[in-house]
Amino acid sequence: MNSSPEAASDPVRERLLKAALDSFLSDDYHKVTTRMIAEKADANISMIRYYFGNKEGLYEEMIRDTMTPLLDVLDGQMLQSVNGFEDFLLLYYRTMSKRPEFPKLILKVLALNQGPGRRFIRQLLERGRTRGARKVEALKSAGQITPSLDPDIVRMAFVSLAMMPMLLKDIFEEQMGRTMDAAFLEQLAGFNGHLFAAGLAQAKPE
Repeated sequence: MNSSPEAASDPVRERLLKAALDSFLSDDYHKVTTRMIAEKADANISMIRYYFGNKEGLYEEMIRDTMTPLLDVLDGQMLQSVNGFEDFLLLYYRTMSKRPEFPKLILKVLALNQGPGRRFIRQLLERGRTRGARKVEALKSAGQITPSLDPDIVRMAFVSLAMMPMLLKDIFEEQMGRTMDAAFLEQLAGFNGHLFAAGLAQAKPE
């Protein structure tokens, strides 16, 4: 399996990842074949083996390729203040609106154990939990949030605000009679970001 920096920017590899994302999001894992993915990507099937080892390796890299930019934010500058949660929510909404089936795929794997990758996804989420906890401690040290606040409570509340609009996107749009377009998502991120920041600031110590 080739995971060098040069491979990461290879157009064939990128087409395979895009084809895998389209295929796995639109159909069950066991129904998707490497041949189908290769044809969709206009690539030789041997390139899947070269870049990813096998179908499961491609599946995991597809998930990593989508989630890593979001997890990397936890190491960056965006969340140096509670106001950054609005930007983080907007980044999440924009990322998932481009691939609305992705949150459902993650939920299927974790809750229903459908398809491979359960342990892999849990590892990614644990990475997010660890980094998020460090960020919460930094905000506590800076006096921006209540010192007694449980980082797992913070994480669960944030994940709820982030994931639920995307998981129920179709239902919400049907009920509202309008699409959750870029302008709507920006407003939603602003409201939820403010709501979340206010909750952090007003949390009462035990």
